[in-house]
Amino acid sequence: MRFQAPESLSEQIAQHLGQRIMTGELRPGERIQELKVAGELNVSRGSVREALLILQRRHLIEIFPRRGAVVSRLTPELVNSLYDIYIDLLCMLGRKVMERWSGPELSGVISQARELQAVTEALNSGGKDAAERVIEAGFGVMRYAYTLVDNPFLEETLENFRPAISRTYYVALENFRGEMSETGRFFSDVADAAVSGDASRVETAIRRFGEHQRNQVLIILREEVTA
Repeated sequence: MRFQAPESLSEQIAQHLGQRIMTGELRPGERIQELKVAGELNVSRGSVREALLILQRRHLIEIFPRRGAVVSRLTPELVNSLYDIYIDLLCMLGRKVMERWSGPELSGVISQARELQAVTEALNSGGKDAAERVIEAGFGVMRYAYTLVDNPFLEETLENFRPAISRTYYVALENFRGEMSETGRFFSDVADAAVSGDASRVETAIRRFGEHQRNQVLIILREEVTA
């Protein structure tokens, strides 16, 4: 595998490794060896080292003295901390969109949400490819919302949550067959609320789905502990 654009090489490596962590190809507790990754990707160890620091900031790995980089473990404490903040930030994004725009501007968000609902229904059989497409489409809706709100701080903060949130979504999809349908329902609820111009309904839909996702992941983690 070869990467282009040297100025963003470390970020590309981080995205490559991050995707393997999010989909479970690299399991919690597994070591990531700089030399091995550098050889596999035909890049320098320095670039890999920088990529690992990026992944550490995104809470996908931990770096220990003399042990090196290890894929981080999802814990109930980490999941609760993540969703406490993420749900509130998503609600803020939804409120700002509804406060600033209506009509034609909102039609873009609504049409994307409807399209994503259709995608989830078509991919309801599940699988990692289906999960990846749904996650990417969901963040596509968010990226469109960013352009309406035009708040670079909110956008940057939410984007920084993307790897950790995506990881939990893969976990939920792997263990609960109904999660794809639940995602479709969420985007249908958001679209209906936006059509009605009801900001409180948008926030309610976001909180309901966010809490649902949190609880699904927590159930899985608790079952792993007792297994």
